[in-house]
Amino acid sequence: MAKIHPSAVIEEGAQIASTAEIGPFCWISSKAKIGENVRLLARVSVMGDTTIGDDTVVFPGAVLGSGPQDHGNEFLEGAKLVIGKRNVIRENVTMHCGTPKGQNPLPGEEPEKMITRVGDDGMFMVNSHIAHDCVVGNNVIMTNNAVIAGHVRLGDGVILGGNSAVHQFCRIGRKTMIGGMTGVDRDVIPFAIVTGDRGKLRGLNIIGLKRSGFDERTVKSITKAFMYIFKGREGTLEERLAIAKEKYKDNAMIMEQLAFINVSLAGRRKIMTAE
Repeated sequence: MAKIHPSAVIEEGAQIASTAEIGPFCWISSKAKIGENVRLLARVSVMGDTTIGDDTVVFPGAVLGSGPQDHGNEFLEGAKLVIGKRNVIRENVTMHCGTPKGQNPLPGEEPEKMITRVGDDGMFMVNSHIAHDCVVGNNVIMTNNAVIAGHVRLGDGVILGGNSAVHQFCRIGRKTMIGGMTGVDRDVIPFAIVTGDRGKLRGLNIIGLKRSGFDERTVKSITKAFMYIFKGREGTLEERLAIAKEKYKDNAMIMEQLAFINVSLAGRRKIMTAE
């Protein structure tokens, strides 16, 4: 049997793994699914159809799976929040379920509706917020008070600094670092650094890439490509992208950046460019 504090409220129908621990004054909805070795330390609310993956730890005051802050869709049958494995969810974090509007899809992808997804191995610090219909990758860190609006996509390894905010429908490429107190209102390429009250693309996350094990040659190559694409004086951005696609066709990381940019240029959002 799971270790459940007598003050916790568990609605009938909730699925709780035998190795889970439910602390004092927690509330678990009838549709909740709590995985192996999950620890809800105290005063955690798990609302609606929310799944919490194995080995996740949730600190006091967190509210997971409540209705979205989307007027008219606050209380929906069938809305879900799915949280992956081995996440650390600190005090007062909020994560909302999806809406019928659905996620911000990638090309060729059928958008999921009524669901918000959070990956594995993330850390979500005090007061951070994930809104409705978001897709959050693996190994993401959201620092204190970092917030993302509805339909946002965060790639693997993204770091959001304290008090940063991401506008709805934006995409943040993997291994990107967003500085503290930064507002992001456009798509951000993979491996970037963005800072400023209204976020500006400052360059590449060189230190983060090296810490992740990327070799010096790879880092220099993507730096050179970045300078050509965003700082080059010849032609338009679209023309430089076409040249870079041929010039760097054997570099998977640069091709990943180019594919990301092309999706943004073809879609609803603008790409953040360097000044």
